[in-house]
Amino acid sequence: MTTQLRLLDHPTRDDLRVFLERLQRVGQPEVRLVAHGDRLAVFGCTQAPQGITDAVPVVLAVRGFSLAAEPEEQVDVTVQGRALLDRLARMGLLGLELELPENQVSVAWAGVLPPSSGWEHAGVFDAESLTDVAEQGIARVAEALPADPGEAVVRKVRAQVWGSDMAPGVPAAAAFAAETLGFLRGESVVRASSTLTWLRLSSGRGEVVVRRLLG
Repeated sequence: MTTQLRLLDHPTRDDLRVFLERLQRVGQPEVRLVAHGDRLAVFGCTQAPQGITDAVPVVLAVRGFSLAAEPEEQVDVTVQGRALLDRLARMGLLGLELELPENQVSVAWAGVLPPSSGWEHAGVFDAESLTDVAEQGIARVAEALPADPGEAVVRKVRAQVWGSDMAPGVPAAAAFAAETLGFLRGESVVRASSTLTWLRLSSGRGEVVVRRLLG
């Protein structure tokens, strides 16, 4: 049975499309969709370990989108982001009924999502400072990469740059995700909160959540 979601309006549809397009450029190809009532949470991943010896934290991006009505069946699926973009394109200019891809995928980062409660305030960040960290990191990665680098070299350089802390316990990768996904535009401050195993940066445009490296 094909699952359909009715998006609230055309701005919501367009916001979802833009978010998915940005994730395709800077993140992993998959997205996890979870519906709660008339809200759809879309999770993407901008950084994840490539193996058990890869010491980088998981960095997730989260956006919420309004639905016109609660889905008739439970929605919690992981699909290819490109497939979801294809479905959005088929809706045309006026369509609001989003048909979810039937083919689900399994990916390690989507297996554990952040909790919905238990968060404690952990301070605030200046949004402009986060943008500076992201831009400086992008420049450092570009400068460090040789011509025609292999995948292993690219992964090593990115891990060194984005795995470094911009503040105690806060990797630069969180700033990269917030900036490249548009979460800092028009924002002055970003709120930080945490649990034992998660760190969250929240703005009015979305959230970046980091699964802490323990031990």
